[in-house]
Amino acid sequence: MTIIRTRPTRMPTRPTPTSPFRRVRTVAVLAVLAVLAVLAAACNPASSRPGFMPYPEDLSTLVTGSVPAVASAAGAWFESQGIHLEWINVEDGYVETTWYDTDTHQATSGTGDLGTMMTTFKLRVWVDPDAPGKSKVTVEAVYRPVLDPSRMERDLERNAPPGSGGAVLLQSLVAELQSKFGGS
Repeated sequence: MTIIRTRPTRMPTRPTPTSPFRRVRTVAVLAVLAVLAVLAAACNPASSRPGFMPYPEDLSTLVTGSVPAVASAAGAWFESQGIHLEWINVEDGYVETTWYDTDTHQATSGTGDLGTMMTTFKLRVWVDPDAPGKSKVTVEAVYRPVLDPSRMERDLERNAPPGSGGAVLLQSLVAELQSKFGGS
């Protein structure tokens, strides 16, 4: 005996309109995705700045000028003083010098004895955009009071004491930038 099963007949489904809430939610999700895509495309993670920020107590000032112009002027000032640059990127607004001995006025490796290390400084400049047409300049002079190869270089650095050769150099740089670009 053969059993034949018949399927129940299906009623044709009629299209139902999408609820207004679902349409609004879909549009909102698409808008958020579009904004995220634009933001991701605008960000350039390939910055030449170091992975650390300036110390909070570092000297900062506001000058009238673009980031590239101020960073370029800072780099030119260091070179005019005979201080060699280790890294400069005017688009990112970052300038870093080699280790500089303020007693001998020579570039050095910064790995000498402790007596020399107290007069050997690394100078850094961060230039950030501020109000339209203005830039915030943050400068720091650091030295290493101890040598410890097991620690990161930044962990060993300390701010130059007031009145030290590094601090005097940075005050001169800030005065030069303020006279060239004007500022507060």
